[in-house]
Amino acid sequence: MDKASKTTLMTEGSIWKKIIAFAVPLFLGNLFQQLYNTADSLIVGNFLGSEALAAVSSSGSLIFLLVGFFNGIAIGAGVVIGRYYGARQIDKVQKAIHTTIAFGLAAGVALTVIGVLLTPQLLLWMGTPQDVLPNSILYFRIYFCGSLAFVLYNIFVGILQSVGDSRHPLVYLIISSVVNILLDLLFVGVMGFGVGSAAMATIISQFVSAILCLLRLSRSPEDYRVYLRKIRFDFSFLKQIIQNGLPSGFQNSIISIANVVVQANINSFGKMAMAGCGAYSKIEGFGFLPITCFAMSMTTFISQNLGAGKYDRAKKGARFGILCSVVMAELVGILIYGLAPVLIAAFNNDPQVVSFGTAQARTVTLFYFLLAFSHCVAGILRGAGKATVPMLVMMCCWCIIRITYISIAVKIIPVINVVFWAYPLTWTLSSLVFLIYFLKADWIHGFEN
Repeated sequence: MDKASKTTLMTEGSIWKKIIAFAVPLFLGNLFQQLYNTADSLIVGNFLGSEALAAVSSSGSLIFLLVGFFNGIAIGAGVVIGRYYGARQIDKVQKAIHTTIAFGLAAGVALTVIGVLLTPQLLLWMGTPQDVLPNSILYFRIYFCGSLAFVLYNIFVGILQSVGDSRHPLVYLIISSVVNILLDLLFVGVMGFGVGSAAMATIISQFVSAILCLLRLSRSPEDYRVYLRKIRFDFSFLKQIIQNGLPSGFQNSIISIANVVVQANINSFGKMAMAGCGAYSKIEGFGFLPITCFAMSMTTFISQNLGAGKYDRAKKGARFGILCSVVMAELVGILIYGLAPVLIAAFNNDPQVVSFGTAQARTVTLFYFLLAFSHCVAGILRGAGKATVPMLVMMCCWCIIRITYISIAVKIIPVINVVFWAYPLTWTLSSLVFLIYFLKADWIHGFEN
């Protein structure tokens, strides 16, 4: 094993140092990715107004509905790669990596076709107001034309993270974020091209980051180096990847369906509500940073250590990751709660927009610790090869119960705050279920099978 490979292994050395060393670049990378995503809304909101901001802001749940499934498969691929990498079975690492890339190519093409064709109908189902609809369709269709770059980037990052490398994805995200922001300013601020050009800026920056990741993988240590000539489907490994990734992909999709229902209810309160809540959703992305970075680090840490048969080390790392995630998420939530009016006004200072965004922020932010706990335990279980458990928990709590609550409650009390409460209530339920499972179940048992 060469020195470069050894530094990415999470099966040796101090547990907390390995987790922090992996999580910090993830945190910074997600921070820049959030800046990357927020740039569209900030620039569009300030240069093109609240209607254009509403068109862009309605994008989150719809985009994640279509890309979440494929990203879930990428998570499953990371678990398979991490397991074999931890066990030092390099031939299997290679086959898993090249099968994953082949899947990414096929998925990127499929997502492009699906996204472009279904965008108008999906936006109509979400109740998008007619005065916002043309810009929304334009933004989404251009965005989905870059699906191949988006999917491959996530596949490449997943490969690097599965072997313990979170540093290089950080560098590439910083570069692509800068490219995205500069192009947004050029296309929208200077040339005045409209919301479609904001989507085009995102596509170009996604291709930049995907190409940089591919170049890195083609020059990586031989353990996980990518060879273009080897990119093909190995159906035995494709089966493993789908078995591990399908629950996560299905989970992402059904949660997105629930969030589309939430968005449709927000849309019913008008374009100012869409703009204000859309601005909050961008801010919320920053609040989720400690949650996502520790959940992802847990998946990699657990899969590598269980692959190496180090069960006690996996349990200790799981407890440390949960504690860090919960504490950091709550601190960020408190900060956003206090600064909400100022943060929302940065996107658009219309009093109505600020009012709607602040109302949502001050309903949900103090409950971030529950979201962190749920995501962190879900990441641990995925790393242990038990992705079906978080899928079922989140399908029941974050989809079925969330939709049922909104469908009934909003009819009884037609106030937008009732919609906002759907999130903390369902986070509480999922956290209780995960806590019972994590304390009572032997989540490591059967991993070796």
